Amino acid sequence: MSNYLFDALLRDRLNDKRTFLILSDGRTWSYFEILALSGQMANSLYAFGVQPGDRVAVQVEKSPEALALYFACIRAGAVFLPLNPAYTVSELDYFISDASPSVVVCDSRHRKEVISIVKGSDTTLLTLDADGSGELSEVVRSETVDFETAVRTADDLAAILYTSGTTGRSKGAMLSHANLLSNAQTLAEFWHFSEDDVLLHALPIFHTHGLFVATNVNLVSGGSMIFLPRFNVNEIIQLLPHATTMMGVPTFYTRLLGCKDFTRELVAHMRLFISGSAPLLAETHVAFETRTGHRILERYGMTETNMNTSNPYDDERRSGTVGFPLPGVEIQICDPETNAELPQGEIGVIQVRGPNVFKGYWGMPEKTAEEFSGTGFFITGDLGLMDSDGYVNIVGRSKDLIISGGFNIYPKEIETEINAIDGVFESAVVGLPHTDFGEGVAAMVVLQSGSELCEAKLLAALDGRLARFKQPKRVLFIDQLPRNAMGKVQKNILRKEYETLFNEKQA
Repeated sequence: MSNYLFDALLRDRLNDKRTFLILSDGRTWSYFEILALSGQMANSLYAFGVQPGDRVAVQVEKSPEALALYFACIRAGAVFLPLNPAYTVSELDYFISDASPSVVVCDSRHRKEVISIVKGSDTTLLTLDADGSGELSEVVRSETVDFETAVRTADDLAAILYTSGTTGRSKGAMLSHANLLSNAQTLAEFWHFSEDDVLLHALPIFHTHGLFVATNVNLVSGGSMIFLPRFNVNEIIQLLPHATTMMGVPTFYTRLLGCKDFTRELVAHMRLFISGSAPLLAETHVAFETRTGHRILERYGMTETNMNTSNPYDDERRSGTVGFPLPGVEIQICDPETNAELPQGEIGVIQVRGPNVFKGYWGMPEKTAEEFSGTGFFITGDLGLMDSDGYVNIVGRSKDLIISGGFNIYPKEIETEINAIDGVFESAVVGLPHTDFGEGVAAMVVLQSGSELCEAKLLAALDGRLARFKQPKRVLFIDQLPRNAMGKVQKNILRKEYETLFNEKQA
């Protein structure tokens, strides 16, 4: 029977005895083994009453069993709903209430809290721990590996991923079978993945990067993965000689560069390093290429669309950009007020149209309508421009745009200048309420160890490099920038923490 995503990703792997996962302790899982477990899990889901289209919420640690559960949901026609293990009880309550899952699978450590959420509902609660034990595993043992795959079309939902919720409540992005498959096939071809590749996988799998980009691309190509529970720089150094490719966030690469054992010889055999989920500093690009001879490939995507653009595999990988629109994906830069497409080189809101773009927000038809243009483009909320060569440059989020004294100010421009100053490790620029200007520019700066920079010296270094209206009215030095699980700087936290800065002392 036809199941759009399963047929393309998994059906030909059912009896494949080749290695799929390599664990840090040396154990391996073949395609056959993990899909056999997924068949048992799919039978278990049906035994608990899960029907095609039902949601299965999963808040567990990364493990082969957790990945098998994702495959089981595809096979059963269920909608996979991965949740960050770090979510609080209050956040879980919102997600579970909003999505109304038939089954919730959680780590046994959180069982008591989750019981309080699902109590009185028809939701079944099961546990699955990082070592593969738990109530789900106990049930699975009695099930057969054979499973009659549910019929699912290209348009049926495969997953719901909740956005980070930096402005208000998180929204559930509905991703179809076609959304996931089209992106995986495009990326596998664009990045030249093959069955000879061994992907070093240290990303979480509750996020589109680790779950759909890394895993689905690997399934399309038939390669294997070194499957690590989390990023540990010493472990990565030990395992890199056994990999051909690596996907990561910028923090992965800065930490590797901070390790003396990370050498050109260590990675001479590597084919590709990919970075995403947060901007990669130009200095990191340069330092990485100088150290290793490899130029990191940066790309751009989001929860609602998976990947939209990528720097090229064969041609110039240009630092500070996220490359070109992927094949089949349309990108336009539009005026945020009129929605009119802007000339090349002008900054506006990035809009995306293509088979990768999600179906809308779960239970929010009005919000969905607001986020799409009349011509079917998704309005990303990211500000960017397309340069004369066609490379897409991201300059920030529309909510991060600072309007000070009537002037539009793009934080990334200021951050780039600050980060280039000797002694600066990284920075984040935000707009804070200001009586005279509406918003005042404030810079939060993390210094390199041993730096003696002060506010006056930093501002002096910016003089002549930025127009006066763009220069920070205050510079604050902090130990580290707040980041989410994927390494993105959470400017909403900075805006909240320092919202009274200019009210306390006007600049």
